[in-house]
Amino acid sequence: MPISWENGYTANYYVTIIDPSTWKEGSSEQIKITGGTINRTISDLRDSADLNCVRYPYTEEKLIRVWLDVKQEGSTSHTPLFTGLAVSPSRNINGQVEDNTIQCYSVLKYAQDILLPRGWYAPKGIPVEGVIRELLAPTHARVTIEPSEKNTLLQPLLALENENNLSMVDAILNAMKWRMVVQGDGNIFIGALDKRGVVDVFDSSMNDILETSINIDHDWYNCPNIFRAVSGNQVSIARDDSLSSPLSTVSRGREIWAEETNCDLNDGESLPQYAVRRLKELQTVATTASYTRRYKPGIYPSDFIRLNYPAQKLQGKFVIKSHSITLGINAKTSEEVATI
Repeated sequence: MPISWENGYTANYYVTIIDPSTWKEGSSEQIKITGGTINRTISDLRDSADLNCVRYPYTEEKLIRVWLDVKQEGSTSHTPLFTGLAVSPSRNINGQVEDNTIQCYSVLKYAQDILLPRGWYAPKGIPVEGVIRELLAPTHARVTIEPSEKNTLLQPLLALENENNLSMVDAILNAMKWRMVVQGDGNIFIGALDKRGVVDVFDSSMNDILETSINIDHDWYNCPNIFRAVSGNQVSIARDDSLSSPLSTVSRGREIWAEETNCDLNDGESLPQYAVRRLKELQTVATTASYTRRYKPGIYPSDFIRLNYPAQKLQGKFVIKSHSITLGINAKTSEEVATI
């Protein structure tokens, strides 16, 4: 039977060493983890880890994988939580017991550390899949790119000063409105933002894995009241100067601008109509929530989830902004989400 993650289970955490050329365990060696955290976000390196291990034997950099083995009433699960680059550990010796603290970086670190040649250029109209794979090749990870109808650049991209492989991948993803997820086994998934479906439902009456303490905030501070849409040589500006709007230039006494240069117009939509629509969308006040829940595999930042907690007035579709997994009982996960 599958693991019921909302119920209790016995957890065991350990590290294995990965051969970067084959992406497999180099040996059967297991290094016990006594504590630590795994942090995941939607930007930069996407994930990192700080681990406490018993007698970590290596002083040089190693590619490692963190495993969670779960036992629950005869059922078992073998789940990779993190794969990345472990740097030299610090040592803490207390009598005969030696503990090591290891700082670990995402596999994307391999791409981040490579500077692009000056003048590197991706022209308008180029298919981006091959470019992304080339930029991420130093990670040696398997890169899965979800098929998309839009797969060419609408605008050229030029490497700026100190541009690296990863920052250019992020520039391409932003231009394409795609997302990138580094999975627990270190492999990379890339797909269109608008193709995301809800990956799970957390419900107070059935699949309840949230703890009772939930913090909720309504963030309107950065909502714009002026939006500028730029498409080629065309520019259109939409303004909110309404007396009845709490976010308008009049009500707030200041202008807050937002701009897009890669405008994705609907069929038959003009640039001025697009600007008005996007201003209204960006003015939707975001509700953010933070809570602690039990760990469930296969859920990452940038995924959509649905929450149904009417008593806390937390209902609807949310996007995961970040979470941190504590390597202890039930892999307690602190998570931040926001309304779509």
